[in-house]
Amino acid sequence: MKSLKIIIALLSIISFTSCSSIKVATDYDREIDFTTYESFAFYKPGIDAAEISDLDKKRILRAIERELVSKGMVKTTDPDLLISIFTETTENVNIYQNNFGYGWGWNPYFWGPGGYNSVSSNIEGTLYIDLIDAEKNELVWQGLGSGILSLDMDEKEKKINEIVNKIMEKYPPERDQK
Repeated sequence: MKSLKIIIALLSIISFTSCSSIKVATDYDREIDFTTYESFAFYKPGIDAAEISDLDKKRILRAIERELVSKGMVKTTDPDLLISIFTETTENVNIYQNNFGYGWGWNPYFWGPGGYNSVSSNIEGTLYIDLIDAEKNELVWQGLGSGILSLDMDEKEKKINEIVNKIMEKYPPERDQK
């Protein structure tokens, strides 16, 4: 019986940690030639509207800047692209219930209050990165990434860098081979 509880606890830990991966999606205008974009700037009104701390905004913007510079783009006051961000958070409450056990209560195999329950919660954050054509003032590319956030400063910065990196891996989009 003790080994069954250990196995169930391990399965709970594995399923909990497997949920902590980063999910990424992108959308873009297929008519745009993204190779023409060589410079960028941050769109202050959009960034100011993001409902996160100024420290987290700085972390996100630094990560985006690093990614775009590594792709050969230049930050300038007269950009081809404007970068804006938007964030959402969701609290997830996970209840793990195990009805296997012994003692009093109903169970298909045993009578009793056996088993165990555990409750955990986490905050899942979603970051949207919008790339806007500065000349046309039109959204041309959007990436989003979701992942479990940490309150620990070092872990938070690491997770933000990881989310931004995964999103920006998808930029520029591959040209369709026709």
